Amino acid sequence: MSHFKTLAIHAGQQPDPTYGAVVPPIFQSSTYAFRAPGEARTFDYSRSGNPTRHALETCLAALEGGTNGFAFSTGMAAETTVLMLFQPGDSILVHNDIYGGTYRLFNTVFRQAGLNPEFVDLRDPAALRAAITPQTKAIWIETPTNPLMNLVDLAAVAQEAGSNGLITICDNTFLSPYFQRPLSLGIDVVVHSTTKYINGHSDVVGGAAIVGRVDLAQRIGYLQNALGTVQAPSDCALVLRGIRTLAIRMEEHNRNALRVAHWLEAHPKVEAVLHPGLPSHPQHALAQRQMSGYGGTFSFKVRGGREEVFRLLRSTRLFTLAESLGGVESLIEHPRTMTHASLAPEILDRMGITENVVRVSVGIEDADDLVEDLTTAFKAV
Repeated sequence: MSHFKTLAIHAGQQPDPTYGAVVPPIFQSSTYAFRAPGEARTFDYSRSGNPTRHALETCLAALEGGTNGFAFSTGMAAETTVLMLFQPGDSILVHNDIYGGTYRLFNTVFRQAGLNPEFVDLRDPAALRAAITPQTKAIWIETPTNPLMNLVDLAAVAQEAGSNGLITICDNTFLSPYFQRPLSLGIDVVVHSTTKYINGHSDVVGGAAIVGRVDLAQRIGYLQNALGTVQAPSDCALVLRGIRTLAIRMEEHNRNALRVAHWLEAHPKVEAVLHPGLPSHPQHALAQRQMSGYGGTFSFKVRGGREEVFRLLRSTRLFTLAESLGGVESLIEHPRTMTHASLAPEILDRMGITENVVRVSVGIEDADDLVEDLTTAFKAV
């Protein structure tokens, strides 16, 4: 059983042995009876392990091609737990174009705790090699990046990291394991906000980490239990529910987003479209090489500034003005004042997140309706 669609429905989700329920039950229990003093059953306390969470973690590992998966209460809880692998004084090379919440976590919380994030353009092999020092312990990658849709060559970074004994961590949220599998390209740890495409229904928050190395699995499993960053069983059940349709959802997201991106690229009020599936994207060849699809989230630049952008954002009807992405419904947002608002203006300028950048998460509605919605909205610009 190795095909993705089959794994999404069956991995970790066998019928319940007690009553034969086809959908794994939600074990809403905090604790479990011991057989006798000192004789625990498979689970003893739900922070340490829960049958519903175990089902989700087994499925996530199978989909990413890893040895072990770990489910967390949020995507940021997953990132925090993984970063606890490192010690004060360690340096981590971080791609210099990342999600605002991840930047905040590195630059405030963990910098204050003694870690030294070094922000580097990981698209540049020479810059990566030059940044590695004896204190460097890991490389943190986001590809495609949020919101500028820049790509990092995962195989090349993994090879450089391996030559220097570094751990590689990749945020795979934008594509899900359906369109990109970083472990197969040599990455050590994959993280997700399962809130997004993996769940896909905008009704739960969650995070995940998947590894392909037993030593890292043991360390992350210990930290997950020690920190208590686990996901609740009811939320795990919702994520599992979403995973069962992940493959067909991602195909529809991909088709709709490409249709919208091509339409935007031809619009006179659009300066540029940042979508790796378009031949105009500077890393289109890399996208075709390391990704099997492009997902449903991308950005574009409106001709003008904040005033023009805000007119557009106020005028959509099907595209809801909201943060997050990856749900079945289409969303639109202004990164500079929403998802990346915690970053200082000079950092946003350095990243290239200008006032005219708009990010869309294209849902699975009818593509003609989405184009019509944008057509009407652009009349206000």
